[in-house]
Amino acid sequence: MIEATLRVLEYDKVTALLAGFTASAPGKERAQALAPLADRHEVAEALAEVSEVVALLAGQGRPPVGGCRDLRDALGRLRAEGTFLLPEVLLDVLSSIEAARDCRNYFAGREQAPRLAERSAALEPLRELQREIRQSIGARGELLDSASFELGDLRQQVRQLRSRIKRSLEDLLGSERLAGAFQERLITERNGRYVVPVRADHRGKVKGFIHDESASGQTLFVEPVSVLEWNNQLQSLQREEKREEERILRRLSSLVRRESSALQRNQEILAHLDLRAAAGHLSRGCDAVAPRLAETPLLELREARHPLLLFHPDGSRRQQPVTAVDLLLGEDADTLVISGPNTGGKTVALKTIGLLALMVRSGLHIPCHPDSRIGLFGQVFADIGDEQSIEENLSTFSGHLRRIGRILEEADGDSLVLMDEVGTGTDPAEGGALAMAVLDSLRRRGARTVVTTHLNLVKGYAHMQQGVENAAVEFDRTTLAPTYRLHYGIPGASNAFTIARRLGIAEEVLERAAGYLGQGEREGLELLEELNRLRKDLDRDLVDAASLKRRAEQERQKRRLLLQELEEQKRSILDKATRRGEQLVREAEQRLKTVLKEARDEQVDARDQARLSAELRGVREDLSRQRPEPLRKGKSPAEVQIGELLRVPALNSEAEVIRLCGDEVELSIQGKKLRLPLAQLEAFVPRRFAKRGTVGQVRSRIERQGFTPKLMLVGKRAEDALLLLDRFVDDALLHHQRQVEVVHGAGEGILRRTVRDFLAAHREVKAFHAADLAQGGDNVTIIELREG
Repeated sequence: MIEATLRVLEYDKVTALLAGFTASAPGKERAQALAPLADRHEVAEALAEVSEVVALLAGQGRPPVGGCRDLRDALGRLRAEGTFLLPEVLLDVLSSIEAARDCRNYFAGREQAPRLAERSAALEPLRELQREIRQSIGARGELLDSASFELGDLRQQVRQLRSRIKRSLEDLLGSERLAGAFQERLITERNGRYVVPVRADHRGKVKGFIHDESASGQTLFVEPVSVLEWNNQLQSLQREEKREEERILRRLSSLVRRESSALQRNQEILAHLDLRAAAGHLSRGCDAVAPRLAETPLLELREARHPLLLFHPDGSRRQQPVTAVDLLLGEDADTLVISGPNTGGKTVALKTIGLLALMVRSGLHIPCHPDSRIGLFGQVFADIGDEQSIEENLSTFSGHLRRIGRILEEADGDSLVLMDEVGTGTDPAEGGALAMAVLDSLRRRGARTVVTTHLNLVKGYAHMQQGVENAAVEFDRTTLAPTYRLHYGIPGASNAFTIARRLGIAEEVLERAAGYLGQGEREGLELLEELNRLRKDLDRDLVDAASLKRRAEQERQKRRLLLQELEEQKRSILDKATRRGEQLVREAEQRLKTVLKEARDEQVDARDQARLSAELRGVREDLSRQRPEPLRKGKSPAEVQIGELLRVPALNSEAEVIRLCGDEVELSIQGKKLRLPLAQLEAFVPRRFAKRGTVGQVRSRIERQGFTPKLMLVGKRAEDALLLLDRFVDDALLHHQRQVEVVHGAGEGILRRTVRDFLAAHREVKAFHAADLAQGGDNVTIIELREG
């Protein structure tokens, strides 16, 4: 039954299409012999290997399998002792060896193709045999002088002797004494010996042996006595050359015979790789995918297309678009009844189901949506088309019954049964009853069944029976043409009158036909058409609703991003304003300190001094309270571990936990330590941990170095000094220093101004001033840092 199913579903056309994508004769033979696989694991492996090839084809090109030759006949001949291979056959052996080498290199280390890389690793390079053949045989199949020392030496002697003979004969042809004896000044060969053309009427002038004469008898081909011995030597050398060539071929054939098992294994692997590469090309050509394999026998093929509708017979892609269809037979239903008008796509849907099921079982990708699922049916049975036989006295109906009988004998719970126009070919009532009984029998066996029908009895059976579902092919009454889509849950109208009208049947005939229909039948047909129209409108509304939903989600996402961007801009503006305010406060503080100092020098009232100092502190505290909180991106951690990485929003950096201290943790950030409460930290999702080796080394080195509260900037350029000063202030804060000093020297005062301008704008600098004269005076700046 499987052969009949493969024929009916046109499986051979798929294998022929696949064979057209192969690059070698063994690969083509494999493609043509492809059949559904029996083992689930083999199917999964085949689909995975095709997926690997598809990934490689996109970036690396086709695997180099084209050099693989079919060596089975040649290797079979070598089983008989004394036989040897001709040079052109040895070239085929060389081509196969090089193809194995190239494929092994192509797949080596390909992380995206682990299965094929493992398979290609079994290819044997056979370097010694490759070297011997390449050294012995040229690209045109000739034996090279380098094949052996003896062959090269013999050929050198032959060349030298030929040259000697030709020179002697050229001297003879150029002799004035024999000027009229020769028909023309030409050296030629007869029977492997060099001769000259002598005129028949001058035969006595040239002594030698006559080997041939022209058709007219006017020219004799004479081997002069002067070259007789040399010609004999030439013949002897040529015989030795032939013997040496045969010896070389026997030696090479012996090497091939020794490696025959490896060559056969290589050919099997290369043919397998060629088959997978062809399957990958087929997959890319029809936008196919590997569907998910379900554990139970079901069909969920979404946006499925019939592969033969996508290609011309020569393998080129058709330009016309193919309508995709959802083919669904899930776990809750074991039978699907498809109805609707002729030419509506019922039979195409049926064949698509069967062919895609067979392709998956054969390890091929199928043209459908990536979310599709399919169970691996052990057997696929198809009763599609007309198989009437005059010789066997079978009518169309009898042919259907015979196939249905075989299906009922063999089908089981692991089977997929496809029947086209079930119950037709006889009386509609009897045919419908027979069809329902067949469906009952298949359901008891547990088979999954898909049928097409025009019979209202079968449509009603699908509506009344639990586990049986109706589906209708869509028909556009506006254009009077089918759309080839399936609508589930409702039966389809045959639309015979509509199709007849589209095909040009006279309106008078159609009106008379409508009159023969009963009132109930007309109302039933009108109801079916109305249901199909409503279903089509509902599908359109669902598509529109889904589109609106996607658009609304996109708008919400845009709003979220916009609000986040505005919040960040707000905080950035506030941060800039705060820094500017702090700078202004520091400048005012410096001026007030100068005023206070002058006041002390001028003995201003102490109460006025205290009032000015209090106002200065108040301004500083107000600014501190109005400083915006750092922007947070995540949640504070509930618990942490030593070695875990946390984000520090205030520093916009990440740090490693090195010690737990209750609600606080001690952190290492860029080799420096600081302690912060968990509420001021953020955890990464998912949690991240530091690599112990590198972090530990950096931290230990920093801890050993310690911190010196004095920075020497004398002789530095302003740009370099600013970098060192910024890092120095950060280090001082991390080491909880409250006062540090910077030595910048006097010079022209540029470096001093640069340092003090930087300090005036730094938010963590509480104050700064020149050192006492004993400490360096204006050459040194003392920095007072804020308390953490």
